[in-house]
Amino acid sequence: MIKATVIIEYSRWKNKIKNPNNYIKNQIKKLSKLHLFKNKKQEFTILLTNNKKMKELNKKFRKKNKTTDVLSFPLNNNDKFYIGDIAISYEIINKRSFQTNFKLEFDKMWIHGYLHLNGYDHKKLKDFNKMNNKEKIILNSLNKKN
Repeated sequence: MIKATVIIEYSRWKNKIKNPNNYIKNQIKKLSKLHLFKNKKQEFTILLTNNKKMKELNKKFRKKNKTTDVLSFPLNNNDKFYIGDIAISYEIINKRSFQTNFKLEFDKMWIHGYLHLNGYDHKKLKDFNKMNNKEKIILNSLNKKN
């Protein structure tokens, strides 16, 4: 079973997603129907924050003094159950959502972060394509009407 704990550090998230914990729980429930995720036992945390915090985290951990949409912090130890943390910026997701919708943009970001926690990367074109294809498969499964 995959489990995510959502920490809401920036209250404006609740203007767009009334109960982020329940939202993520329902999305993960849909994911667990995919063969990619069946019988997986993983846990991770999602921090819902703002640009200011994302800039601080990006500077501290990646030495980049700018904000970003999503950061992943894989846990590199022998505990295969807890895989790490994801941080997501409200302002960037909100700005992008004017062209699509907020929940879709949010799904894109936490899925992207989740794949990073599972060892996917996009530094090389080959790896980018592999990760991008996984993201599309996952997003399509989440957006299916059951």
